Amino acid sequence: MSVLLAAQQLQTYRAVTFRLRPADRLASREQAVAYVNERGFLYFWPISGILMPSLWSAVAGDRPVADQHDDPGHVTWGWKDSLLGSRAWYYAKVLRKKATMIALPMAAYFYALSENYGAPEEDYLTLYEQGRLTLEARTIYEVLLREGPLDTIALRRAARMASAESDGRFNKALTDLQADFKLTPVGVAKAGAWNYAFVYDLTHRVYPELPEQAHFISELEARRQLAACYLRSVGALQARHLAKLFGWQPAEAARIAEHLIQSGAARACQLEGEAGEWLALENLWG
Repeated sequence: MSVLLAAQQLQTYRAVTFRLRPADRLASREQAVAYVNERGFLYFWPISGILMPSLWSAVAGDRPVADQHDDPGHVTWGWKDSLLGSRAWYYAKVLRKKATMIALPMAAYFYALSENYGAPEEDYLTLYEQGRLTLEARTIYEVLLREGPLDTIALRRAARMASAESDGRFNKALTDLQADFKLTPVGVAKAGAWNYAFVYDLTHRVYPELPEQAHFISELEARRQLAACYLRSVGALQARHLAKLFGWQPAEAARIAEHLIQSGAARACQLEGEAGEWLALENLWG
């Protein structure tokens, strides 16, 4: 029979890893970088329905993102913008296509699961021919490949998608390319109506080491490492949480969850007040 994990015990663990206690809150850009390295990856904002640390919560506490621009918690925005392109971390819309901050040692595991095969100037054409890359995404990629880093406004013009009618297709392509580690924000430009626009460049130019690093990582090892890292942040989870966060098939998520148990990294358990089998970090029991 599985052991029982007390709900309060898990809540206490997450308060530490999520930095929810006032004494543990982040107070500087340097602390933010250290926190991302500590956790491996986290969200910029909290995402509804997804259990994961976020930079916002580690600064502002367990409360909704404030609408007021002068809220103290929004200091995170300045930290993030000032570090774009600095290689302090990898930042892009990755997990569930939401703003994600990834420690550089973990980035290669994500890259190993992406549809990048070691030839960035050719792979995108193969994906397009196979119907796995849209025309809009191909066009944006080719513009950056040809012209180098561009802000969003200039990129739209160069890609011939500057009209309002193109908004949805352009934004979707931009997000899809980020989620597959093909492009990433590298700065902010004073452009457009708000004098604020991301500058984008191709991932392999900003992080040229990633293709080579990922070449030696199998898909299985990448999934194992990402799942173990996620478990260290949340303390306990079910296989469905892996499937939801990483977009894995349920059978694959279940296989990785079982590996964590078999390897001794986690223990099968029942979580107080919750149905089904969970797995929790072995050291939660001391």
